[in-house]
Amino acid sequence: MVRLSPSKLSPLSSLSLGLMLTCTLAACTPSAPLPLADLSLNLGTQRDAQATQPFAGKWTVAEKPAWLQVSPTSGQGDVNVQVSADRGVATPLAADQATLTGQLRIEWKTGDGEAQRGTATWTVKADQYVLKGRLRGEATAQGQDLRTGAGPSAPQSGAGQARGIIVKYRNMEGTGLGKGASANTAAERAGEILRASALGVTSSRPLSGDTAALQVGDMQAALRVLRADPRVEYAVPNVLLHTQTLPQPPQQPPLAQPLEPTDQYAALQWPFRLLGYPAVWRDMEGGAYSRPVTVAVLDSGVRYDHPDLEGMLWQPDEGALDLLTAPDNGDGDGTDNDPTDPGERTRTTGSHGTHVTGIIAARWGQNTAQNTTTCAGCSPTGVVGAVRRASVKVLPIRVIDVMGNAAIADVALAVRYAAGLPITLGEQTQTNQALANQALANPQRAAVINLSLGAPISADTARPMCEAVQDARDAGSLVIAAAGNGYGTVPYYPAACPAAVAVGSVTLSGGSAPKHAVYSSAYDSVQLSAPGGTDPRLDPGTFNGGTLNGVPFQDLVLSTGWNYARGQPDYGAEAGTSQAAPQVSALAALLLSKGVTHDAASTLARMNATATDLGAAGRDPLFGSGMINAAAALGAPAISDTLGLRLQDSRGLVFQPPVDTLGRFNAYLGDGIFSVVGGRDRDGNGIYGEPNEPRAGRSVTLGPSLSQVDVGDLFPR
Repeated sequence: MVRLSPSKLSPLSSLSLGLMLTCTLAACTPSAPLPLADLSLNLGTQRDAQATQPFAGKWTVAEKPAWLQVSPTSGQGDVNVQVSADRGVATPLAADQATLTGQLRIEWKTGDGEAQRGTATWTVKADQYVLKGRLRGEATAQGQDLRTGAGPSAPQSGAGQARGIIVKYRNMEGTGLGKGASANTAAERAGEILRASALGVTSSRPLSGDTAALQVGDMQAALRVLRADPRVEYAVPNVLLHTQTLPQPPQQPPLAQPLEPTDQYAALQWPFRLLGYPAVWRDMEGGAYSRPVTVAVLDSGVRYDHPDLEGMLWQPDEGALDLLTAPDNGDGDGTDNDPTDPGERTRTTGSHGTHVTGIIAARWGQNTAQNTTTCAGCSPTGVVGAVRRASVKVLPIRVIDVMGNAAIADVALAVRYAAGLPITLGEQTQTNQALANQALANPQRAAVINLSLGAPISADTARPMCEAVQDARDAGSLVIAAAGNGYGTVPYYPAACPAAVAVGSVTLSGGSAPKHAVYSSAYDSVQLSAPGGTDPRLDPGTFNGGTLNGVPFQDLVLSTGWNYARGQPDYGAEAGTSQAAPQVSALAALLLSKGVTHDAASTLARMNATATDLGAAGRDPLFGSGMINAAAALGAPAISDTLGLRLQDSRGLVFQPPVDTLGRFNAYLGDGIFSVVGGRDRDGNGIYGEPNEPRAGRSVTLGPSLSQVDVGDLFPR
């Protein structure tokens, strides 16, 4: 029986750099072997170089910096090695180092018996490649007496938009209307002719001795009468003219106030800020998230007695289910409808299913469960979940046993059950015998199914599970699965099942874009990414800016947990694709609850379309389509409007070069393809130019053949 574990962390250059040594006759005799000398190598802008030095003995490259590769690393006789530089590995976050310097330590020995030994240091330098540009934004100022914008567009001119008529007479001397006539004679003459034709004149104004303007009742009839008079030189409409200021586009609506939770540990829940949830939570104030949605969490079970989950879970008599049989389930009974997590035998703290559930649905505000008053040291408010007041509830289904394992058969059965498909449990040792040999249907069909578990098994072995995932998708459920914590490129199942949505993990980088988490498995099936936290052993980070008990808080995901040693609720900081998957599940549920989408296909399409593209342009094995963007997906209001720069290479490495007061930046980088984005941040997550925000972007390739690029002005629109 295959078992699955929770996805949780507990071309050579021709450049020759040979060095020919000089020596005295005495130093070059056979009795005095040449030592291996120190050496300086300068790659310039080349990626590779061949380094040579005469030698008669054995040598080994004992130490080297991570950004340099040396081949071979040992030998006998002359040293002849290829040195290659991967500059990006050593490029600092600020990308402000024009030249990289590193040292190779080479241990050597010559002769037999009393061998002569020593160490040579080869210093290697490499020039970085240069990326320049300028970030441009609108000019800004402040003032209370400055009016901005304009009214509606001015109407088009035409005969229908005129104030009366203008008439001019000719041959004034011969008609008695000459220079000696009074100033209003032209107006009087026109008035007489019009009234004789039964046309009304309401007012008149002389413009000169032979020209007058008249307001008339019927403009077209008046023009015909006057134009028929041979004494009239012209009669034209008194057409309206207009101001020539262009109408302004509508101004951005005032920024909304972000909604920040006040729960005790909420400030440490940085993934929600990264995904734009302060804007989403403000959007919820309008009450639009009212459609009921169930998220099934197939996991180790849940602690119903955790006060921060009160009211957010479907109960044992409402469809919750424990599918494990004795003795695997560890709770003293068999398959039943109580998926309470009894804990893992390997540890006394933490409940994987409770942690995953809290990311989705932990309560906001004061905990009201009774044990918060009897539990010494328990937080009265704790943490928050993504869905807040939306009509979303979690259905716990237990498939992970007390050893932290889940069997394929149990997962397949649970997936079908969660999707509302009937299942039969069969003959088992169980507390609730009424469940045996009966078709069992879930009364709370889950629109979203979360699987924070997996293993690097073959596609053939995973077939029963993948068939169940396909059945669930056909039934209308969206199956979200953790991509795995394999630190490599081997697919994990069920995430790699064709009908599943594989979720990779990102973490904070210290720059204006998150980075791929080192543990997160990267393969073609990865479709989306979400915050899962950092690896505290290999890549520790405290970029979130929070502190816990006076100590910087690591970039881990904080959620609800359980202390089995003390038998009371607590909160845990974890990392893994297990923590990334429920972020996607929560967003999918909110899209359905608000009515932005209406089924699995449109929900997945919306999350892909609004994801923040990271790393290589388009979908890639590291990030999939990108990191989910809750604010963009849900159409949340803007809560900020800042201008900034985002710079990332195709491997997901993030850089943050300084920008001066004129918006100019100058970055020193390694070779590769870089995404350069100037943009505005409208959702307050510190990432500029996301799908719902103004942006100007360039894709730039740097390397030996193109060592300097100026992208010019980036003007986000």
